[in-house]
Amino acid sequence: MQLTYQSVTDADIEALAVLATEIWHEFFPGIISVEQVDYMVEQFQSAPALRRQLAEGYRYELVYADGEPIGYIGVHPEEDLLFLSKLYLKKQYRGRGCGRKMIDHVAALARQLDKSGVYLTVNRHNDHTIAVYHATGFETVRTQVADIGNGYVMDDYIMQLSV
Repeated sequence: MQLTYQSVTDADIEALAVLATEIWHEFFPGIISVEQVDYMVEQFQSAPALRRQLAEGYRYELVYADGEPIGYIGVHPEEDLLFLSKLYLKKQYRGRGCGRKMIDHVAALARQLDKSGVYLTVNRHNDHTIAVYHATGFETVRTQVADIGNGYVMDDYIMQLSV
């Protein structure tokens, strides 16, 4: 399956927020509560949050297959590494090699930006995604618990890929 990537502009923010809401509500219940999903979408993936992140130097790309948006990527360049903030796919595209292609795309972005690697955070209970990241060359480097407000925390592994 051929994937294409389109950099998100302000005109795309609303569509990205809708896609994020759909994917997060389909994927995360069972890993975290629906209430935490709602809170995190509002804090990190709503249109105002996405606009704020773009202003802070984040880059978002919509991912397409056959002209249909199937997922998205969010990255932020840091000193030596590229932070992979978001990598999400619609359910029907998981397990079809799309995630690996998206990770390869992010690694290529890191090389273009002259970064030595890519790092990400992933929920410690997200077993399938952790296995995918390991299979694509990421290594777990540490754990992190981050207070995100409203009584919620993100209980994550920090994983890194050398490029």
